[in-house]
Amino acid sequence: MQVHRLSAMALDLEAQPTQRTAPTVVRDLAWTGTTWLLLVVLCGALFLDGLDISMVGVALPSIGSDLHMSPSSLQWIVSGYVLGYGGFLLLGGRASDLLGRRQVFLGAVAVFGAASVISSVLSNDFALVALRFLKGASAGFTVPAGLSIITTTFAEGPARNRALSIYTMCGASGFSLGLVFGGLLTELGWRATFLLPGPVAIALVLVGFRVIPRLSREPVRWAQLDLAGALTSTASLLVLVYAVVEAPQRGWAGATTIGLLGLSVVLMAAFVLVERRHPQPLVRLGILRSVSLLHANASAAVMFGGYVAFQFLVTLYVQNSLGWSPIGMAMAFLPAGLIVVASAARIGILLERVSTTVLIALGLVAFVAAYGLFLRVDPGMSYANFLLPTMLLLGVGFALCFPAVNAQATSGVADHEQGLASGLVNTSIQVGGAVVLAIITAIVGNGGGTPNGELLPHMTTALTVVMGVSVLGLLVTAVRLRPRRAASLESPVAEAEAICESAVA
Repeated sequence: MQVHRLSAMALDLEAQPTQRTAPTVVRDLAWTGTTWLLLVVLCGALFLDGLDISMVGVALPSIGSDLHMSPSSLQWIVSGYVLGYGGFLLLGGRASDLLGRRQVFLGAVAVFGAASVISSVLSNDFALVALRFLKGASAGFTVPAGLSIITTTFAEGPARNRALSIYTMCGASGFSLGLVFGGLLTELGWRATFLLPGPVAIALVLVGFRVIPRLSREPVRWAQLDLAGALTSTASLLVLVYAVVEAPQRGWAGATTIGLLGLSVVLMAAFVLVERRHPQPLVRLGILRSVSLLHANASAAVMFGGYVAFQFLVTLYVQNSLGWSPIGMAMAFLPAGLIVVASAARIGILLERVSTTVLIALGLVAFVAAYGLFLRVDPGMSYANFLLPTMLLLGVGFALCFPAVNAQATSGVADHEQGLASGLVNTSIQVGGAVVLAIITAIVGNGGGTPNGELLPHMTTALTVVMGVSVLGLLVTAVRLRPRRAASLESPVAEAEAICESAVA
């Protein structure tokens, strides 16, 4: 989460007419204890969202070993969460406006906490994935509701900017520190990583009931809640991921695979039809005519998709094959997260001076270089040689790409659709992670166990595909840069011609 995306979402949430808001209560930087406590609740929920993705990722090898789950099954622990998150984020924004921000936030955090506690005692892989999907969906409701509470509590200007900065830093810190927490808790047992968010979420709900202000709102108009759009789009993505993951076993040309891919297309077509006819659609399809928005969404999907797939592969490799401990693996990934957190406060200055397309290109170059360096991997190489350079480059790539993608996605978009543009790019991030991860697990296959000191089956091929995804994003970005260069060259020529014509006249 970055300030640019959250600020853009805030503009849209303020513009929604269906919920009356109480007067803003915080207009300066002299915050009371209650104000700080409110911010702790909102930031805590966002921290848990980021924490859950990275923390559980560290525990995947232990989960697979204990529950006898193959890599293709394990990827659903990650994909279930990100698909639920991405599939319901836009609906979450509408629901918070129609049903009440306070109600939606507290309800979603409560569901998140309850699902965490229940999942920590389960041993059925299908039930675990189902609860991961439920947790992701609840996060999709929590984020827009929490953000809208900030915009109605902190006045526009220094107070809100300060609140948003703290809020976004907590999201980034959750994702980074989740690796450390995941490593420490997995040493106790993987169930601890599932359990930890539960008591914390429940505590946030109890405090939230006391500190989150009650806002008057108009009666709910259920017709404005585009449930059909949310269900068809999410179902389409779920079927697509399932088809890709199962294709190696069922055959890429098999009737089942083709049928599932066809069903995914039909569901997506149904989503488009719903959006065209619904009076208050989740996605106004006309916004997709923006080339900048489409490029930002594609770059977001490529960036996060490649990273999630890479982390999945490396997590299994270093723990299952090299025998690293979970905490050792977590610390190995930590440099990338530290670079992102350290750069968050200064990236705004860079965005003011450099084109977002250029920053995206530079970030993707860093990603390509990172994955290319890791292709040298050999079981006998030291961490400083084969993984540390990749982690440093990944940190640089994220630090450049994340804010640039968010800024480009909302640039030139009308104020009343800023939230939609921001929601779309966040959805693309989650969907890209799920789809690319599905492709990679289809390449690796079930594996049948990894001998000590050897690479995962087809690991080099999978890494090449991860790098290829980033290369594809870089090529698309390079095409976007060419017209800019041409325009910059033509501008002085056109100006000179105009001067000559006026002189002749």
